[in-house]
Amino acid sequence: MPFRTTRLTTPHADLAAQFAAIRDRLNIDLDFDRAVESEAEHAVANVTLPVADATNIAFVTIDPDGSKDLDQALFIEKTDAGYRVYYAIADLPAVVRPGGAIDREARERGQTMYAPDASAPLHPRVISEDGASLLPGVERSAYVWTIDLDATGKRERSTLKRARVRSREQLTYVEAQRRVDTGDPLMTLLRDVGELRIAREADRGGASLDMPEEEIVADGDSWTITRRQLLPVEQWNAQISLMTGMEAARLQLEAGKGILRTMPRPAVDAMAHFRREVTAMGIPFAEDEEYGAFLRRLDRTHPAAIAVLMAARSLFRGAGYHVLTGSETPDDVIQAAIGAPYAHTTAPLRRLVDRYVLAHCEAIANGTEIPAWAAEGLDGLPEIMAASAQKAGALERDCIAAVTAVILQPRIGQIFDALIVDRRETRAELELLDPPVTTTVVMEGEPGTAVQVRLENITDAKPVFVAA
Repeated sequence: MPFRTTRLTTPHADLAAQFAAIRDRLNIDLDFDRAVESEAEHAVANVTLPVADATNIAFVTIDPDGSKDLDQALFIEKTDAGYRVYYAIADLPAVVRPGGAIDREARERGQTMYAPDASAPLHPRVISEDGASLLPGVERSAYVWTIDLDATGKRERSTLKRARVRSREQLTYVEAQRRVDTGDPLMTLLRDVGELRIAREADRGGASLDMPEEEIVADGDSWTITRRQLLPVEQWNAQISLMTGMEAARLQLEAGKGILRTMPRPAVDAMAHFRREVTAMGIPFAEDEEYGAFLRRLDRTHPAAIAVLMAARSLFRGAGYHVLTGSETPDDVIQAAIGAPYAHTTAPLRRLVDRYVLAHCEAIANGTEIPAWAAEGLDGLPEIMAASAQKAGALERDCIAAVTAVILQPRIGQIFDALIVDRRETRAELELLDPPVTTTVVMEGEPGTAVQVRLENITDAKPVFVAA
């Protein structure tokens, strides 16, 4: 399930204090001890680049505007048989010493934590935003995947090598989409491969939730929450990452060593409940239709589309990590939303587990011994990632609640239009239409019903609504 992001575009002193208090309560540090910073500075200053040279490949990065922690760079070329995708991933083992101060701190953090005003990075910024980041115009050490596809987008073969790379450009999503629309050769190939991979996802029975990105904006003293639909180029770019994660899973499964990202198929009762919900919202969902196909055909402009996507979250639950023992089959370790085994491998600057997956895959792909630190480091890794995910979720929820309270404070007593998206006994889960806020209210009505609620009060940064 995609991370729901919130961005604060105008400073607000009270909110800044609240965000800091939330981080303190969750024990999230923006900074690092001097020992960690010193080790990072030394590592970046003394990194040894690989002998293998891939600087001739015209890699580009595609990320949100303002990003500095650039994990991936891509290049695609047409071949006689189909396509060749080059995907460079930041080489963290080149700057993180096993058992050192950076390594120990990263295992404490698990992942980068994002709040509207600041991020608490997994690694010191001299690494994540400089020395290991695939910034344009500088040589970096990277894991370079080369994945050949046939004309239908089916994977044919792959290689994985550590090599020197040099990204040519850092594109934002908006710039990348503009280049697609104006016929840029590389971005056109990204579109072609992305669409083919989406079709392959459909064949596998995979599903993409594609929740809109939340954005918080201020206009003078007035605050609003908006939702931004993902650009097509973002979905195509995501397919390259998903394809690489599937390839990483394939390598590890064949060797019986490594760690996969798993998610069970939706439970029968959850699927039945979701089917009833969306049908009540006026969007038929046939018994014999796969939920992935349903979500792909969902008209995102339909008035109930957001409510449907919110309800679909019940189908994307139970994700976790599985350390391979050598006895698993692909069906044992499926990632149901993808429709195939999958491993987190494309975001090592921001997610701890990816560093271990890359080390395993590079060794397996080249018939060498898996580094001892990578093999031994799997012990306890699922628990580290689960704890960090729980903390990241709490940070997100609490920050959204704080911002929502600021936005709604001047509107106490007002009436809001809403849509029931779910219900549990006497309580209905609602999605307000403006601003787009989720809440629960004691009221009657089935999912899909349009209702009105009144904001009665805000208590402990939580809005209290009642039926109007």
